[in-house]
Amino acid sequence: MKVLVINSGSSSIKYQLIDTETRNFLAKGLVDRIGLRGSSLKQERSDGHKINLSGEIFDHQQALEYVLAGLISPNHGVIKTLDGIDAVGHRLVHGGEHFKDSVLINEDVMNVLNECIDLAPLHNPPNIKGVQAARFHLPNTPMVGVFDTAFHSKMPDYAYIYGIPYVLYKRHSIRRYGFHGTSHYYVSRRYRDLTNGNLKELKLISCHLGNGASISAIKNGYSIDTSMGFTPLEGLLMGTRSGDLDPGVANQIIAKEGLEPREISAMLNKHSGLIGISGLSSDMREIEDAMLEGNKRAELAFNVFAYRLKKYIGAYTAALGGADGIIFTGGIGENSLLVRKAVLNSLEYMGIILDHEKNEKMIRGKEGFVEAEDSKVKIAVIPTNEELVIAIDTEKITRKTLS
Repeated sequence: MKVLVINSGSSSIKYQLIDTETRNFLAKGLVDRIGLRGSSLKQERSDGHKINLSGEIFDHQQALEYVLAGLISPNHGVIKTLDGIDAVGHRLVHGGEHFKDSVLINEDVMNVLNECIDLAPLHNPPNIKGVQAARFHLPNTPMVGVFDTAFHSKMPDYAYIYGIPYVLYKRHSIRRYGFHGTSHYYVSRRYRDLTNGNLKELKLISCHLGNGASISAIKNGYSIDTSMGFTPLEGLLMGTRSGDLDPGVANQIIAKEGLEPREISAMLNKHSGLIGISGLSSDMREIEDAMLEGNKRAELAFNVFAYRLKKYIGAYTAALGGADGIIFTGGIGENSLLVRKAVLNSLEYMGIILDHEKNEKMIRGKEGFVEAEDSKVKIAVIPTNEELVIAIDTEKITRKTLS
């Protein structure tokens, strides 16, 4: 089955056309700056052929029109007609308590998605725009929603309930949901395959580290706790997000700086984290370069990032009753040997021992293990593949519906 995977953001659409039989992409691309000056479409085929187009792209519907035209282009495409797309899989950030698995999209699902906008006002509206655009251009093609929150839906209530009046949970569904679920799902399954392990017996700690970062404690194949909460703001320090924060800090800033709630939200989501501490960049590569050149604020940002992750690894080892493996994924997790070294340093007492030579020789974009021979806990570096998870789920739901 050929599945078009769509990840629709506020001003962008990332996409891949994946052959689920071979599990390889046929083409992938990005439409960027939708509704802004300098809009563009970049597409790459599996054979390396690339196109880069610029123009005025006013909305998501027009953006998807460009995507589909690129896929069927005689010179640049990979399918002859749009009938070559068997199904469409959409990355949907927040399904609330309504969706605990992937689902075939119909009018009832669309209505519930709109009801969930309040739970993720920054993410759900552009996700919905992507679904609407796909349904307009491909009205007869099955569509499936795959939720970031679904992998965490089996968390026990004591892990997701906040210490606020319980009535607020019942009224407004305020609880921990967790995100990056498709990534944590993929790397935990890939770890199982690489180790020939039994997923129901494995205790894993999955660290998805990119501009957005989260960590998940995985037992019996599913998340029993995760660092992101009601929104993706909670948890680890991130590129532009503060992570864990005393709520009183926000109140104090409002009082002292005279900010409105929306301004506080923008500050905590877009101007905090690595860039907020360093004053330099949200990109860990630039933070590391500056740190090695003696920039003290860059060094502080790096240390805060690593320290918080180390604390979560300790906490989740306790929550799991011990860990069999720690997985590093995402742009930082896969590529930063300095982060892995800093985070795992001094955890030898827990049986977590890094082989520094293996860590330094780990090739970017490759998977492998970097623990020492006498380490009781395996340390894996596994590039994530969220798009493949979405494609496979889409195939499964589509075949089940059509059978």
